[in-house]
Amino acid sequence: MTDWWWAYLALGAFVGFFSGLLGIGGGAAMVPVLAFIFAAKQFAPDRVVHLALGTAISTIVFTSISSVISHHRHKAVNWRNVLRIAPGIFAGTLGGALLAGYMDLRMLSMIFTALIYYLSAQMLFDRKPDASRATPGWGGLWLAAVGIGLVSSLTATGGAALVVAFLIKRGIRIHEAIGTAAAVGWPLAMAGAIGYILSGLRVYGLPEYSIGYIYLPALFGIVLSSVVMAPVGARIAHRTPGKALKKIFAVLLFVLATGMLLRFF
Repeated sequence: MTDWWWAYLALGAFVGFFSGLLGIGGGAAMVPVLAFIFAAKQFAPDRVVHLALGTAISTIVFTSISSVISHHRHKAVNWRNVLRIAPGIFAGTLGGALLAGYMDLRMLSMIFTALIYYLSAQMLFDRKPDASRATPGWGGLWLAAVGIGLVSSLTATGGAALVVAFLIKRGIRIHEAIGTAAAVGWPLAMAGAIGYILSGLRVYGLPEYSIGYIYLPALFGIVLSSVVMAPVGARIAHRTPGKALKKIFAVLLFVLATGMLLRFF
């Protein structure tokens, strides 16, 4: 259980910092690293990616709590939008996690990458949202949240990133979008963790100390350091000008999307 503890702690510190800074869960960074570690530990090759996805999304259950508390203290969480988005996020994420074992993720990664490139390019070049682009009603917001949750659970990435981009597109300031996305990250991660546990319960050949597709030693190591670093990232976020933060976020979106595309191809 302890042979890779240093890697789990280092990965958790990195993910926690960026969770607080940009409101993202960090799955794009965790999944390829965890997949490499699990392969090195000689886990079943056909289960390495599923274990990486399940473990990565489950860490966000804990990381998001630390991050959202910090953003709430800075009055950057729009709880009304959180309550409107959360049910759709939960439904889409749970459904995607249950379907993960039956789907080819490469086509989804291509669609997701194209969407992220479009959204991040608009932020990078400071395209202003149309005045008419108000936040949609309950129905439209619920459908958008289901789609975000579905994509997030199947890739362990992009859920909070898409929420931030979606809210910015509707004219919400970057700091509030990041804080709100951090709060949305908890139901997203909880639904994903439940789904990956259920979908892996009847699978044989999973490693010791795992529950479904969640590998507990990695989960504990990542969470231990991430909850410490998330408040640090949040404090820096609220000392950074919104325009600069938006460009940082746009560049990170490009990196996340490209990394995911390379991962599945």
